Amino acid sequence: MWKKKALLAVLAAVGLLTIGANFFNDDRLEEPSVSVVPAWKSTDLRHTVAKLDAAFEEDWKAAGLQPTSRADDLTIARRIALGLMGTIPSLEEIRALEKLPPEQRLPSWLEHVFSDRRYADFIAERLARCYVGTKEGQFILYRRRRFVSWLSDQLAANRPYDSLVRDLVAGNGIWTDEPAVNFITVTLDANEEQQPDPVLLAGATARAFLGMRIDCLQCHDDRLGTVTLGTPEEPREGLQQDFHRLAAFYSETELSLLGVDDEVGRGYRYKFLGEDHDELVPPVVPFGQEWVPKGGTRREQLAGWLTDPRNKPFARAIVNRMWAILFGKPLVEPIDDIPLIGPHPRALEILADDFIEHGYDLRRLITIIVASRPFQLSSTSDAFTITDRHQEHWAAFPLVRLRPEQIAGSIVQACSLTTIDARSHILQQLIAYFQSADFVQRYGDKGEDEFVDRGGTVTQRLLLMNGDLVKEWTEENAIRNASSRIRILCPDPEKAVEVTYLCVLTRRPTPREAAYFTQRISETPKQKRQEVLEDLFWVLINGTEFSWNH
Repeated sequence: MWKKKALLAVLAAVGLLTIGANFFNDDRLEEPSVSVVPAWKSTDLRHTVAKLDAAFEEDWKAAGLQPTSRADDLTIARRIALGLMGTIPSLEEIRALEKLPPEQRLPSWLEHVFSDRRYADFIAERLARCYVGTKEGQFILYRRRRFVSWLSDQLAANRPYDSLVRDLVAGNGIWTDEPAVNFITVTLDANEEQQPDPVLLAGATARAFLGMRIDCLQCHDDRLGTVTLGTPEEPREGLQQDFHRLAAFYSETELSLLGVDDEVGRGYRYKFLGEDHDELVPPVVPFGQEWVPKGGTRREQLAGWLTDPRNKPFARAIVNRMWAILFGKPLVEPIDDIPLIGPHPRALEILADDFIEHGYDLRRLITIIVASRPFQLSSTSDAFTITDRHQEHWAAFPLVRLRPEQIAGSIVQACSLTTIDARSHILQQLIAYFQSADFVQRYGDKGEDEFVDRGGTVTQRLLLMNGDLVKEWTEENAIRNASSRIRILCPDPEKAVEVTYLCVLTRRPTPREAAYFTQRISETPKQKRQEVLEDLFWVLINGTEFSWNH
């Protein structure tokens, strides 16, 4: 029996060494199947990128600011991965990326991200937070997970954004068979009748699809100048009627045995402030009434108005949100309070116009942002001091704390040499999922206000230092954890340090860092080097650099 076990151990060791010999060789991986990306190179797209860059360059010149230099490819790839997948690149992906010619790296990496289900799942969750919030709600009539899964499918197929939103606003059916209607059913627990709530739906519609906060108009007219409606030629203050006339578009919406449906002809009544009796409120949009389609149900009319190419606030809202997802902060803050009547940042207008003109293509929008100069700028400079004004004008890539799920995903990926994605073993995926979910719960989820920086806490710092997620993914485990596999497969201390830095920080160590940690490993007896590598992983994960987007 012992001979059989010994033979299995030898075979396992030989297998690991064979894998390792290939893994730490820069030529191990084949080039990605997509090496030339037409979308990135298209004349039309490059024209929009050039127009966007020119707008920023004019702004920098007017502000008297010198932008930082371009970041290196690995830094930009890390930003793309964090923004679109919620995790950092794996060592496996880094090796494949570095094999490509420099001009092909970022286009190929972005195409790789788009084809990865992690992209659709992560962005679906980001968008779902502004559509339906973060609470699970009542399980029988509302299925948030089904909604997010459906949304992920739409993103994976790159369905036009306007078409997607029309399903959310005007969709019918059972919330399990037609998951888009969960946008409606999420409001059911707001009233005793177990019917969709027009007031909540009006507020969600304005915030999510128009980037406008008009909730205050629910109770009174705007008397503080915070809500401006009308047209640039004839601006006016927001009125209580504006909010409830928008809510009236949802008055026919009902929940029946057939699921979400419309009872055509049912009116919306409300008692306005200062009035003695309620009154029938007609469905009227707060601006651009001429864009409302003549036929269809009220929700179909509202959906048609929202997605009309002339309704630019609709495009501005998603452009501002996608910019925030990629940069960590929006072009206009707060993210859901974009003035209807400008002035608006030129970048917002350029991107919104392009988004409308090219069929509400989210991937094209993301590609333009990633290809732009502001996204590729460094966060640091050796030539001058970075000030708040640099970040205000996008003359340096803004430093923003990572969200909890980004930190959790990055910890798990950093401690694995191979990519943790849909192709990974199901057991590895389940372990990563449940441990990450527990970490996020303990770390503290920002919920719907995820772009509001509340600063770090002592509890969060202690969780990184002493939490189970970091401990379990850095301790000795030759099957799963990178620290153990690096010790076994990479006997050269200098190479071990380099690989560890690539795994955790998506960069190579500086000469000073390499010299220090190489010496530490070299001076440690071989039987104790595992502890040193575990400590190195722990130190890098707990460093400030790991927890920020830079």
